[in-house]
Amino acid sequence: MVLRVTLRYFFRVTFFIMNNLIQLKNVYKSYPVADDEVMVLKDVSFAVSGGEFVAIVGPSGNGKSTLLNMITGIDHPTAGEVVVNGRSLPDMSENQLAAWRGESVGIVFQFFQMLPALSLLQNVVLPMDFTRKLSPAQRRERAMHLLEIVGLADQAHKLPSTVSGGQQQRAAIARALANDPPLIVADEPTGNLDARTSDEVFTLFSRLIDEGKTLLMVTHDEEMAAQAQRIMEIVNGRIVRDGPPVL
Repeated sequence: MVLRVTLRYFFRVTFFIMNNLIQLKNVYKSYPVADDEVMVLKDVSFAVSGGEFVAIVGPSGNGKSTLLNMITGIDHPTAGEVVVNGRSLPDMSENQLAAWRGESVGIVFQFFQMLPALSLLQNVVLPMDFTRKLSPAQRRERAMHLLEIVGLADQAHKLPSTVSGGQQQRAAIARALANDPPLIVADEPTGNLDARTSDEVFTLFSRLIDEGKTLLMVTHDEEMAAQAQRIMEIVNGRIVRDGPPVL
């Protein structure tokens, strides 16, 4: 009987660990300022399961973007554990992180970050050029397919400056999906868009969740945050609320 209970507990814990795409434990992040240090994240711990849609909210300058940088490996914690898609990020070199990021995370920025000299198609192809998992013809074919999904197949050969902000953001989402990562991280993805275009972007995100992607989104848009499965609020570098939206 004891053995049966022990095994049941073991398999339950093992499933919980394996099902977590993101795990942070006791994460601190500080930055040197003059002769002092500013603590931006303070003892942050949480887990996110595969397929979850989490909205990260809170006042500006309270650690939301820094938290995303921990999860994407763009920045490193001062202390604590960060495990994403089975890899401990603080233990990886910059080259390892770059390779891991190319396969595991798609990033959508507030200001689109499209390369201005490349067409929308070329921008979407670019992440696949780095991983080289597909042939050049296959990369182009996949990029066109992704642009079709986001409604931009007819704009594929245009430069970013010749299309609207909403179209650039949709192209940025296609680019984030180029290597089929399990995790999409979006930092204020609708901050520069009008209400109608924001709704279009959110519809795309909802489709990704339905397809099994995990989405972490920093936003100041309360209506958009309320449509997430889970809201995490950060104030002064600490998580002060973590749970489903209040209906």
